[in-house]
Amino acid sequence: MADEFNTDSMLSMFLYESGTLLEKLEGIILEKQNADCFDDADINEIFRVMHTIKGSSGVMMYDNIMKTSHKLEDVFYYLRESHPDDVPHLELVEKVLAVSDFITGEIEKIKNGDAPDGDESGIIADLDEFLGELKGDIKKQGRRLPKENKQEEPVQFYISPVAEEDSHFYRIVIHYRNDTQMSNIRAYSATYALKEIAEDLLYTPEDILSNEASADTILAEGFYMLLQTKSSKDEVMELIDNAEAEQIDFDEINAEEYGKGVTELGQGNAPIIIKLDDEKDEKKTEAPKKEDTPPPKPGDYVVKSKETGKGKTLAKNHVKQQQAVISVNVEKMDALMDLIGELVIAEAVVLQNPDLKVPGLDLVNFQKASGQLSKITTDLQDVIMSMRMMPLTSTFQKMKRIVFDVSRKLGKDIELEVIGENTEVDKNIIENISDPLMHLVRNSVDHGIEDDPAARVAKGKPEKGTIVLEAKNEGGKVYITVKDDGKGLNKEALYNKALDHGLIENKPMSEFPEKEIFRFITLPGFSTKEEVTEYSGRGVGMDVVVKNIQSIGGRLDIESVEGQGSEMTLIIPLTLAIINGIVVQAGDTFFVIETASVKEFVRVGEDALIQQPSGAEIMVLRGECHPFIRLGERYDLPNACSKVDEGIVVVLEHEGSLVCVLIDRLLQEQEIVVKPIPSYVKKVKGLSGCTQLGDGSIALILDTAGLMLDEERR
Repeated sequence: MADEFNTDSMLSMFLYESGTLLEKLEGIILEKQNADCFDDADINEIFRVMHTIKGSSGVMMYDNIMKTSHKLEDVFYYLRESHPDDVPHLELVEKVLAVSDFITGEIEKIKNGDAPDGDESGIIADLDEFLGELKGDIKKQGRRLPKENKQEEPVQFYISPVAEEDSHFYRIVIHYRNDTQMSNIRAYSATYALKEIAEDLLYTPEDILSNEASADTILAEGFYMLLQTKSSKDEVMELIDNAEAEQIDFDEINAEEYGKGVTELGQGNAPIIIKLDDEKDEKKTEAPKKEDTPPPKPGDYVVKSKETGKGKTLAKNHVKQQQAVISVNVEKMDALMDLIGELVIAEAVVLQNPDLKVPGLDLVNFQKASGQLSKITTDLQDVIMSMRMMPLTSTFQKMKRIVFDVSRKLGKDIELEVIGENTEVDKNIIENISDPLMHLVRNSVDHGIEDDPAARVAKGKPEKGTIVLEAKNEGGKVYITVKDDGKGLNKEALYNKALDHGLIENKPMSEFPEKEIFRFITLPGFSTKEEVTEYSGRGVGMDVVVKNIQSIGGRLDIESVEGQGSEMTLIIPLTLAIINGIVVQAGDTFFVIETASVKEFVRVGEDALIQQPSGAEIMVLRGECHPFIRLGERYDLPNACSKVDEGIVVVLEHEGSLVCVLIDRLLQEQEIVVKPIPSYVKKVKGLSGCTQLGDGSIALILDTAGLMLDEERR
C-alpha cells in the first residue's frame, strides 16, 4: 500500500498543505497569546488543523507526526467538548508552539530527503500530563467528561458481498470546498474510516491514491460511494471526515438500486443476496420515508435526502463545482519568468534591428504591429510578475514568534505591532530577506528594549516595550522597517568599540558622519555585548544582514536617537528578474546602470578633480568631495576616453553616499533582463550580472554598492 500512494506528487502536496496549516496554527496562537483564553472559533479551527495534519501524515506513514498531532487534537477535543474553566492559557500556548516546532522540524527533514525520525514521546507525555491536569480539575468540579477521542489503528478487514438481515444500503456523494488541498487524501480518509463498518464499499474515482489528477476530478464532480453496512445513517456520518466538506448528498436505497449502482460503477452484474426471512424482506428493502429523517441539529452538516430511485447514481452526473485556485510548482513559475525575459530580449532585437534604419522604408504597418507586440509583452510581464508576488504575511508571522520566544527567555515584556503585512514582494526576494529581518527583530528585542522596566518608566516610557514592524511599497522599492522604543544607539560607545577592535581608521569621531557611525554595528566582528549569549555577542549578525541585502540589490538604513529608540529600514527591490536600466558605453563595452541608482548626469572639466597622494581621484561637485572612477581605466577598456571634458560623469547614489563615474556615451533607458555572469568567468568587483541588448551585444550590469566598497578599499 505504501508503494501505491507514497509518490513525489503526493509528498509535495503533503508538504505544501502541512506548511500552510502550521502557518495558520501559529497565526491563531500568536494572535491570542495575550488573551485570557481561546474562544470557541479558535478551538474549533485548531482542532481542525491538527485533525487534518493527523489524517494526511497517517496516510503518508509518518507515525511520529500523526501521534503528536493526534495528542494535541485530544487536548482541543476535550476543550471543545467540556469547556473547562481556568485553563492555563500561556502554558497551553507554549504546548501548541512546541508541537508546531516538532512537526515543522520533521517536515524540514522530509524536505531534505531524510526520514522524520524525531522522538515524539517527550511531547506526548507532556501533553498527557497537561490533559490529565485539566481532566482532574473538571472531575473535582463534579462535571462529566466527554467521550474519548479515539484513533483507530489500521486493521485488516474482509468485505462480503452477501448482505445480512439488518443491512442498509447507502449512496453517498461528498462535495469538498473549492479551496481544499489533497481532496483525494480526504476521500481516502473517508473510505478508510468506513471500511471498519462496511460489508461492501465501492467508490469512484478508484485511483485516489495512485493518481494525483483524481483530486481535480473529486473537486469538480464530487466523491461517489456505495456502502453496504449494518450501521445507521448517523453512525456513518460520524465516521466520515467532513471537516473540508461543503455538501454531502446522502441517500438510503434498496438492494435493487444498490445492485444497479454497482453495475454502473463497472463491477459487472451484481445481484445482492440478502439473508432474511420472507416476511421481513419487503420491510428491509424499503427505503425509509422522508418524514422519518430527523432534522439536522445546530452545527451539523446539512445532509440532503432524495427520494429512492430519483437521485443521480454517478458522480459525473452532478453539477460541476469549478475550482477557483490552483497550486503551481515554483520551478514552473521560474521557467515561465525566464521565457518572458527571453521574449523581452527578442522584442528588443526585432525593434532595434539595424535593417530598420535603411532610409526610405515605409514602416507604418510595422510600427503598428510592433506597438501591439510591445503592449502584449508588457502585459505578459505584468501578469507573471503579479503571479510571483507574495504577501509578507507569513514572514511577519515568523517575526511574531521570534519576539514571543526571545522576550520570554530574556524576561522582557514586549509587544510587536505589525503594519502593512499584506505588502507583496517577489517570492525570491522574500526568501532572501527572512534571515536579515530575523536578525533585526532579534536585535531590537535583545539590544534595543531596556532590561529593566523601571528604567523605562523613569524615562517616561510605558513599562511594556514596543517594536513596530512595517512594510510599504514606494517608488518601485519595498521598505521594511523595524522600529523600537528602546534605549537607542550611543554614538560614542559605537565609535570607541570599533576603534578598540581596529575596525575603523584612527581619526576623531567628529570626522565621521552620524549615519556612518551607526553603520559600525554592521562591521564584521562588531558587537556591543560584553558577554556571548544565545542571541547575541558574537558580532556575526548585522554584517550578514548587510551582505544578504546587498546581494539582492538592497540596502540597510539606520536611524537612532539615544534614549528614544532605533529605526532600521531594509530598502529592497520589488523583483530581481527585470529592472529599469540606463545603457551607457565606455570604450567598446556596454554597461547598464539601474535607473534608481542614478542621481544625475553632469559635464565637468579637469579642474574639478583633486589628485590624492595615494593616486585616487576625488571630484568636487557643488563644494562637496566625492570618489571619482574612470570606468575605462578601472576595467582596462581600449578606446575609452581619458579626458573628463570629453565624456559624461554619472553621479551614483547608494545608502546616502555618492560616487562619480566617467563614461563615454549615454545611450538609452530600457527594461533589462538580469542574467547572472557565467560561473566560468572570473568574478569581477563592481559587476552584478549581464544582459543582452537589442542588437545581440552583451552589456555588463554595474553594481553601485560594489563600486563604492572597492573604491573605499583602494
